[in-house]
Amino acid sequence: MNAPRILCLLSTKRLQGLLLLALLSASWASAHNVSVEDIRLISGKTGWHFGLYLWLGAKHMVTGYDHLLFLIGVVFYLKSFRSIVLFVSLFSLGHSLTLIFGVLAELNVSPYIVDAIIGFSVIYKGFDNLQGFQTAFGVEPPDERVAIVIFGLFHGLGLATKLQDLGLPSDGLLANLLSFNLGVEIGQILALIAILLVLRMMPSQEKRGTLGRAVNVGLMLGGASLMFYQLFSMQLA
Repeated sequence: MNAPRILCLLSTKRLQGLLLLALLSASWASAHNVSVEDIRLISGKTGWHFGLYLWLGAKHMVTGYDHLLFLIGVVFYLKSFRSIVLFVSLFSLGHSLTLIFGVLAELNVSPYIVDAIIGFSVIYKGFDNLQGFQTAFGVEPPDERVAIVIFGLFHGLGLATKLQDLGLPSDGLLANLLSFNLGVEIGQILALIAILLVLRMMPSQEKRGTLGRAVNVGLMLGGASLMFYQLFSMQLA
């Protein structure tokens, strides 16, 4: 076996370990909870604060384990740039609608239930990537585009519950929401670039083989951990 091949295998094994560690580590986090620092930044501020809400939106996306795990699942097997743009845009459409509408309409929904559904969305995507519907049930999966939009709606609703916890002032509310949403999209693009760079490092055969299965099983485990964490937290609340 030549040196480049050995280095490739070593990097693949290391990459596999890092990916699984990152996925399983997410199980100990409650996704993107509102921090005391975020509340302090918002407190007492009225009017439009473009930069502040832009930064908060990007931060919540980049640190949102649930969104990142789902995004990994969505793009994991996509090959063409057109497909990536299409599916990520559908996800963005879904979460943008409920993020803005949820806050403006002051939707009073349980953040635990919403975040549990978001955890389930990660399980669903990993299961779908593993062709679980065909193997376990002998049926074709639902239209992936529809599923991504629907789950995107719940991801946006999750963001809306976090924003409502911040106690947003009514003055400049819509402008600040749009700024936050723009920040979310910027954060998503940055996260997507990092994810695609890592996925590009994977040999295609490994991606379709053991490594790909390991990552998607890791997605399912991470999603299950997030889901049960939220359900357990709801019982303690």
